[in-house]
Amino acid sequence: MSTLFVSEFISLDGVVEAPGGEPTHPQTGWTVPYASAENMAYKLEEVTDAGSLLIGRTTYETFAEAWPTRDGEFADAMNSMPKYVVSSTLQSPDWKNTTVLGNDWAADVARLKARDGGPIMVAGSATLVRGLLERGLVDELRLMVFPVIIGGGLRCFPDDREKLPFDLVDTRAWPNGVMLHTYGRPAA
Repeated sequence: MSTLFVSEFISLDGVVEAPGGEPTHPQTGWTVPYASAENMAYKLEEVTDAGSLLIGRTTYETFAEAWPTRDGEFADAMNSMPKYVVSSTLQSPDWKNTTVLGNDWAADVARLKARDGGPIMVAGSATLVRGLLERGLVDELRLMVFPVIIGGGLRCFPDDREKLPFDLVDTRAWPNGVMLHTYGRPAA
């Protein structure tokens, strides 16, 4: 059985939108001033350990434009791993090793989790993450918290007032002020 983990760059005020330069937010690229060798080493470890990538259409479009043109170990991992995109509009993905999950995406994700194939990483994809949390499909949250408030934007947590307990599994602090908080679902 595969575990599904969510990996998010998140601001102090809970925003996950436009961390790397996407044109959707007035504070786009808000993570860039905090880039460090330690942060990048962690992200490389995370990506190389993942068996596959699950993302929403908007994140897919950003990643599919950026990663195929890049070189290096991180880009190689991103480009070669199996990718699953939840979308009702994407028909023919151009990015190598990409499969589109359509209307019954939650059942498809449950089937992906039921097989052996290494951890399933969800990166970005605020709307998808909300849906995964609402359906109880997230096993672990990896929140890389940046020491900045950006004044609003997309958040990845459901607003349905349902309680979703998680246990703190690990925490890391880097000299640049970025903190990683890892939470897992409590044992049943």
